[in-house]
Parts: sequence; structure tokens; C-alpha cells
Amino acid sequence: MRRIYFVLIVLLAGNWGSAQEKKYEADWQSLKEYKTPDWFRDAKFGIYCHWGPYSVPEYENEWYSHWMYTSPNNPEHKQGKRFYEHHIKTYGPLNEFGYKDFIPMFKAEKFDPEEWADLFEKAGAKFAGPVSEHADGFAMWDSKLTPWNAKNMGPKRDIMGELAREIRKRDMKFIATYHRQWLFGWFPTWDESTDASDPQYADLYGPKLKKGDFQYPYSTKEIDEGIKRYYPVGDKKFNEEWLARLKEIIDNYNPDLVWFDNKMDVIDEAYRKEFLAYYYNHALKNDQEVVATYKFYDFAKGTAVLDVERARMSEMKSFPWLTDDSIDWKAWSHISNPDYKSANRIIDFLVDVVSKNGCLLLNITPKANGEIPAPVQERLLEIGEWLKQNGEAIYGTRPWHVYGEGSTRVIEGHLIERKNPDNTADDIRFTVKGNTLYAIQLDWPSSGETVIRTLGKNSKQLEKQIKSIELLGASDKLKFNRKPDGLYIYLPKKPVGKHAFVFKLTF
Repeated sequence: MRRIYFVLIVLLAGNWGSAQEKKYEADWQSLKEYKTPDWFRDAKFGIYCHWGPYSVPEYENEWYSHWMYTSPNNPEHKQGKRFYEHHIKTYGPLNEFGYKDFIPMFKAEKFDPEEWADLFEKAGAKFAGPVSEHADGFAMWDSKLTPWNAKNMGPKRDIMGELAREIRKRDMKFIATYHRQWLFGWFPTWDESTDASDPQYADLYGPKLKKGDFQYPYSTKEIDEGIKRYYPVGDKKFNEEWLARLKEIIDNYNPDLVWFDNKMDVIDEAYRKEFLAYYYNHALKNDQEVVATYKFYDFAKGTAVLDVERARMSEMKSFPWLTDDSIDWKAWSHISNPDYKSANRIIDFLVDVVSKNGCLLLNITPKANGEIPAPVQERLLEIGEWLKQNGEAIYGTRPWHVYGEGSTRVIEGHLIERKNPDNTADDIRFTVKGNTLYAIQLDWPSSGETVIRTLGKNSKQLEKQIKSIELLGASDKLKFNRKPDGLYIYLPKKPVGKHAFVFKLTF
């Protein structure tokens, strides 16, 4: 008997050891073994926020930290002239008041992580977190690698740590988003007329470059032609700092998702592969399922989740993907004259994205003092009310045979979402969960009936017999007639809710 026990122990130990030995190597082939976790595919909706010293000036957009330096000595882009002139008029010359001088003004005195996390939860988000570092070089966590961080300066609080605790208390996944690669050339460190050239601020403003070494922004032509490398790769020191800060975030905060902005092609490919291997192996060690995202060609296909910015797919994809977009049409950070999207527009966007196998990461815009503007809160709560009633057609669903029907056609492309028109009652999107099919109509029809052409008797997509149809939020089941040219659903006199309307079909 002892021998049997001994053999069992050896076998179990061997199996456990095999599991422990599973490891990702820093090469694309090994990293392609990564599988997107179900929690991400189930979650569908997340929230993050652009919030940092760039929130202080409240002027035009979060690129203020870059465009403010477009001086006569640094001619770069027509857009920058407005920022430069505004800055000089409001704050003074760039050698006297540079970007670093916004940091003491970024006090976050009204920041309440509990209130933020409560709002995210009420909005229906399943994952949430802050921008951990934007292109400005200022870390929003308690960093041992740089003094330019939110714990040492500005708020003098560990923003990431406080939010991570509150978000996870509410059973949401915690995410960190990262833009540091943009720092390579973000500030004119060659321009002696500005504080950006002062060596004592190099850890904030980035490496000393020659004028023209790196330029912003990408041209539309470059993006459309899919050029993979636009400008020189950062030096070894810059690459090492990029990776070291990411490792510090991973080790200290265990994010469930790490999101990247584009331009990672300035980071040497070896460091990008090393990051993924480190992150995935760290997750294996902690029995954690994680997600990393990328744009364009920054990671090899199949090694992480593809993200598109202010955009969506025109057709359903066989792979899970993400889109990030801002609640403000004009900016990603708080500005004095925002143009907020309606809750209806965001809900329709979410439904369309989910029907095509995607998830939405919605950016919000806190003020520098830590307040979330009232119109932003109102929209988030309205989205949350819709998800409370209709979330079963979103969370945990998968795409159906077709994503939907209707006359509105999505235009694909980087930063192109504004060119996409609002949806109408003609637009219907499908999701499926188990044996239940959901048909989501993106506006209320004026005719008193809904006709879904895809589900007619002659449909090759649906050969099952429909047992019943209910409108989520309504008390009674609906009458319907399945004709050869479509499924006719007869509606109540008044709409149930104000936004997209969900029909639940059982068979």
C-alpha cells in the first residue's frame, strides 16, 4: 500500500511540475500559444480614463503637453501654433513655465477611488483602470524607477494602487494602459529655448535627441499604406526604461489587462517580445488569466488582442478584438468645451462591436481635481441602466452566424468613427448565448412592428422553430409571424426604455 501511495505522489508531483514548467519564451512562435481568456470575451465593456498633468490646462486635447512646445524654434504642425500661443499668453515663456510646472497644479484633491469604482460598476463595466503613463513621462503609480510619479508629486497618492483595490473589490478586472513609447521625441529636448532641453528634467522629458530624429503625428497615408516602421528605434536606455516600468507595474499591481497605444515600433522588437513573455509567465505563476493589446503591427498576430482606435470592424471577425474610444468626440482628457457623445450613440456602438466579436473600452475624462464631470456621469449611469435591463444580450455572449442586418454601413479605419452615421430602426444586431438568440434593434420602429429579414421562413441562418419571443424589460411575450420574407414581431404601443431594444428568441 505504501508503494502505491508513493507512486501516486510521484505521479501527482510530476504533473504539477509539468504545469509549473509551462513557460512562454520571448519569441513570436512561443507567444502564439497564448489564448484570449474567456473573462475578456465575456466582459464586453470596460472603462478607463486619461487623467494626469495634461488635464490641468483643459485646452483642446491631451496633446497639450506636446503641442505647447511648437515654438518658432520648433515649427512642426499648424495645429501646434494655437497651443503655443495659448500657452505663452496664459502661462508664460517655455523656459519659465514648461510642462513640468503643471505637475504641482495637478493636485487631485477631490479624487475618491471608491466613488470612481462605484460609478464604473453602476455603468456596467467589467474591467476598468487608469492611464498608467501617457506620452508625457509622468507615472501614475508609486514608482521606484522615477521621481516623476503621482506618489511623489502632484496628488502625492498612488493612483493606480488605490484604484486597483477599489475596482477589484467590486469584482471587476483591473487594467493598466501605457503610452510611454510616445515619449521618444514627444518633447523637443533639442530646443535650448525651452525647459525640455535641461538635463535635470531628462527623466520626465525623455532622451536628448537631435531636431528631426522623431516627428509627430503619423500621416494618414503612412497608416493606410501599413508602413511598419516610421522613425528610428529608441536607444538601449530608452528600451530598457520602457520595459522596466512595465515590469514594475506588473509586479506591483498584477493588472489583468495591459493596453498599449500604437507607435510601439520605436521599441526594439526584442523588448516587445520580452514584455509579453514576462507578463504571460507572471500570470502563469499567479494562476491569473491576462490580456495584452496592441495596434497595427506592434505585436505579432495571434500573440495578443488587436485593438482599433476610435474605430470598429465593418464585418464580424473570427478572433476577439477590442476598440477604444472616448466619451468626448474632441478629446481624451477633460477640456473646457467638450463635445460628449450621447448614451444612445455609445450603446449602439457597443452592440455593434459585440455582434462582431469585439469588446469596447470607453475612455472618460476626469477633471484635474479628480471630479468626473456631471455629463459624463449621467451618460455612464444611462448606459448602466440599459445594461441592467439588457445585459444578458451582451455579457457572456458570442457572435451568431451573421452579425446583423440593416442599411447602415460601417466605415473602417484608424480614428474614423466620427464618419460613421448614427444607427436607425433598420439596423438589427445578433448575439447568442447557449440556445438563446438575441436580436437587438438599434431604434424603435414607427410602424408598430419589427421585421427581421434574416429570420424569415426561407432563412438558411435559422432552421429552428421559434417557440417564443420576449422584449427584455416588458412583462408579456410578443406575438409574431414568421413569413417567408422575414420574422414579423408585433410590438407594444410604447417602447420599453429609450435605447436599443432586445428581442429574446427561444426555440
